[in-house]
Amino acid sequence: MNLNRVGKLNNCEIKKSPIVYWLSREHRVDYNWAILFGLELAKSLNTILIIVFNLVPSFLNATLRQYSFMLKGLKEVHSELSNLNIPFFITTGQPENNVTHFLSDVKAGALLTDFDPLKIKMQWKNNILKVLKIPFYEVDSHNIVPCWLASNKQEFGAYTIRPKIKKILDEYLDDFPKLKKQNTSIDLPEFALEKLFNKIEVDNDVKEIDWLKPGADKAKKVLRRFIKEKLDKYQSDRNDPNKDAISNLSPYLHFGQISSQYIAKEILKSDTSSEAKESFLEELIVRKELSDNFCYYNRNYDNFDGFPQWAKNTLQEHLKDKREFEYSLKEFEKAKTHDELWNSAQNEMVLTGKMHGYMRMYWAKKILEWSASPQEAMNIAIYLNDKYQLDGRDPNGYAGIAWSIGGMHDRAWSERNIFGKVRYMNYNGCKRKFDVEEYSDKWSDNYSKT
Repeated sequence: MNLNRVGKLNNCEIKKSPIVYWLSREHRVDYNWAILFGLELAKSLNTILIIVFNLVPSFLNATLRQYSFMLKGLKEVHSELSNLNIPFFITTGQPENNVTHFLSDVKAGALLTDFDPLKIKMQWKNNILKVLKIPFYEVDSHNIVPCWLASNKQEFGAYTIRPKIKKILDEYLDDFPKLKKQNTSIDLPEFALEKLFNKIEVDNDVKEIDWLKPGADKAKKVLRRFIKEKLDKYQSDRNDPNKDAISNLSPYLHFGQISSQYIAKEILKSDTSSEAKESFLEELIVRKELSDNFCYYNRNYDNFDGFPQWAKNTLQEHLKDKREFEYSLKEFEKAKTHDELWNSAQNEMVLTGKMHGYMRMYWAKKILEWSASPQEAMNIAIYLNDKYQLDGRDPNGYAGIAWSIGGMHDRAWSERNIFGKVRYMNYNGCKRKFDVEEYSDKWSDNYSKT
C-alpha cells in the first residue's frame, strides 16, 4: 500500500505485541487502508491485529436514527472480520479511558486509528497521545488523496484545491489487495446488537429510517443502481429535488461504510459519458475533500469566527438590519415558518434523514435571513442538521452550512439586507430551477400524514 496514507503521531518504538486498530471513522473492511496497514505491520512483527470500536453513548446531537444506522453497519463489519479471523471488540464510554485501558489489557505493541478532522475526534487522539508509550499511527482511508498531502493549509475554495488534488490523484487510485485470513489464538467476541442499543443515551423520538439500509453490502448495491440508472442524468438533473438523480451515498460515506476510492474507481470504469463522470467525481473528490481540508485547518469550522474575514465584516455591518421574519429554534424544527418551500425541506429531513443537496443551500440561507444573528443561525442549522440528517456531524455538513451562512469557499456578491455580500437565494430562484409546488406538495402531504 502507499504509506503516504499513514502518519505517525509520536516517536515511540514499536513492541512485538498485538497491533490494535481503533476503528472510528471507517466502518468497513473493503478498501480500508488502516486494516491493511495493521495486518502488514502485525505480520512483519509475527503478531496479530486486533480491532476495537469505542461506542460513545451520546455524540453531537445524534439520535436513535443515526446510532441505529451505525450499529447495524458495524454488525456487518464484525461478520466480515470474523471471516478473516480478526478479533473485533467494542467498548462503551469515553475513548480516552477505554482505548488506553484496552491497550493495556491486550499488551498492545502499537495503536493505529482513522484520520478525522473533527475537533472532538482530534481531542480524543491528543488525550490518548499524552499517556501513550507505544507508536500511534493515523491512516487516511476517507480521502482519496490524504488530507495532509493534498494541502498544508486551509484552501480558499474548490478552484485552489482542485489542481493540487488532480496533480497526484492517479497515484492514489490504486487497487485494494485481497485480505488474507489471520492466524490468531484469541477467541472471537460476539456482537450483541441489542445490548449495544441499551447502552446508548440518545433521543429516541427521531425514528430510524427504512428507505435506506445500512452496511457495506447495501452501499455497493446503491452505488451499482446509481451507475446503471442515474449517473448519465446526474449532471443535468442533480439540482432538481423532484428528480431521482442523486446517488444517496452520503450516509454510507459519512459512516465509512463505503470508500470514496472504491466509488471513484467504479465510476471511472463505467460506460457513462465523461461529462457525467466528471460532474459526479467533482463532488465526490474535490468538494468532499475540500470539506475535510476546511475542518482540519480551521478549528472554528462550526462558528462565526471560522468565516472568511470579508464575510465576517459584511455580516457584522448588517447585524442590526430589520428582519421581516424571525423564528425560534422550536419554530424552525417544527417547520412553522411562512415559507412552504422551506417547511417542505425541513419535513423531508425530519421524515427521511436526508434533504436534497440543492434544498440544503436554500434551507440554511433562510435560517440566516430569519435569525437574530449569523451565530444563532449557525447554531440552529448545525443542531437541526446533526439531529435529523443521517450524514450529520460531518465535514461536508459543516462546510455546507458555513458556505451558506458565512460565505466559506465563496466570493463576495452584490450587497443586500441581512446577507451583506454573502450569496443570496430566494424562492423565485428556486422556481427557475424546478417545480417548487410539486416539491412542496410532496413533503407537505407526507408530513401531514405522520
